[in-house]
Amino acid sequence: MRLTWAQPEDLLAHELVQAADEGKDVADVRDRWVAAGGDPTPAVSGAGPVPASPELRALARSLLAELDARPAPSAPEEPDGWAEIEALLPPAPVLPRRPSGSGGPDAAYAARVQGAWTGRAAGCLLGKPVEKIPREGIEEILRSTGRWPLRRYFTAAGLPDDVAARWPWNRRSAPTSLEENIDGMPEDDDLNYPILALALLEQHGRGFTTDDVAQLWLDNLPAGRTFTAERAAYRNILDARPVPETATHDNPFREWIGALIRTDLLGWTAPGDVREAARLAWADARLSHTRNGTYGAQWAAALAAAAMVCDGVDEVLDAADAVVPPGSRLAAAVRLGRSLGGDCDGSEAGVRAGLDRLHAEYGHLHWVHVLNNAGVIAFALSAGRGEFGPSVSIAVTAGWDTDSAAATVGGVVGALRGVTGIGDQWTRPLHGRIATSLPGGSQRITDLAARTVALAGPPGGAA
Repeated sequence: MRLTWAQPEDLLAHELVQAADEGKDVADVRDRWVAAGGDPTPAVSGAGPVPASPELRALARSLLAELDARPAPSAPEEPDGWAEIEALLPPAPVLPRRPSGSGGPDAAYAARVQGAWTGRAAGCLLGKPVEKIPREGIEEILRSTGRWPLRRYFTAAGLPDDVAARWPWNRRSAPTSLEENIDGMPEDDDLNYPILALALLEQHGRGFTTDDVAQLWLDNLPAGRTFTAERAAYRNILDARPVPETATHDNPFREWIGALIRTDLLGWTAPGDVREAARLAWADARLSHTRNGTYGAQWAAALAAAAMVCDGVDEVLDAADAVVPPGSRLAAAVRLGRSLGGDCDGSEAGVRAGLDRLHAEYGHLHWVHVLNNAGVIAFALSAGRGEFGPSVSIAVTAGWDTDSAAATVGGVVGALRGVTGIGDQWTRPLHGRIATSLPGGSQRITDLAARTVALAGPPGGAA
């Protein structure tokens, strides 16, 4: 059988890319793999080619172990430990610990949390049917159905057969995420993880450990609903490997986007405290990620924490900058995306020029990598100027990890704008509920928001 994101021959192809990116010399391993008949080209989907012969698979396992054992060159600007990360960070911004607004800080905060959950769901839903489709395919689908530029959920109505064949919808998502079949927010890992983080804080509070995260996964998260680095970490947990080996052993996805999508909730429950949000995110992310994969989680949590109290996207982006090591590749990707977004006039040509630049810089990376997607998130937030529809639409038409990028963007803008500011065309199809593969089944957004607010503690105080 094929086991996505787990076949040794597929892992080796991805590891050759990741290890080289970390500065390891992998030429000899690549040559031995190719000489034996192995394919060194990473699979786009993760499924890989037809499973290798027993002999080739055994060689892949051996070469993976060899690459794991090779130390990467020192990278002091990209440490893994929290103390070392924190030593590189600029002073944290002083932000209010509750937003001001109608009804007082508690009511204003509750409204932002409701908007964040709703916006995250709507953004994710918009990107679901075109996940993995490149941006040229997304544009062709939209033009052929009369929906370019993107301003509403996707539809298959009127889609020519040749376009559908050339750019097939995401197989799992299309039956529940096209305009004609949406009935609430369907199950998705981008929503499973914030719900899981909610349970984590309810059970352990802010003193949770990475081992607590691992146990929660085993107790609640179906292995088949993990992907990339999370699937590798899940396997390593079952193999009784300790943290942080769970993130490094046979895990070429350790700097991909998986940890970034898990941490919004940690920021929502630390309103205005971006450093605390980042610390919590690091404790979660290190189960499965290293370096820039972890920084992406810290940054997403900080965006979420700042969105609870700030007035606009520029202020949110400024605050989140303070939790990313400034010399890291993640910081460079965010800076580029934000700079391009600031220069963008919002026109079709302006957006296209910005995305062209991001693809020129990061187009060599896998579509699930953290760097290209973080650049897109920063670009979409900046170029979208705090408007929900334009912001999530940019995140989706960028290609790459469409549902994850748009979910993060939607959570930030949803918090800033509130449910009303998101717009009825985006919120109505959700029916106020989120499906999940976690225990308990479908969840009401109002219930999730109330549980989130309860975790944050009184205004100005710690939870």
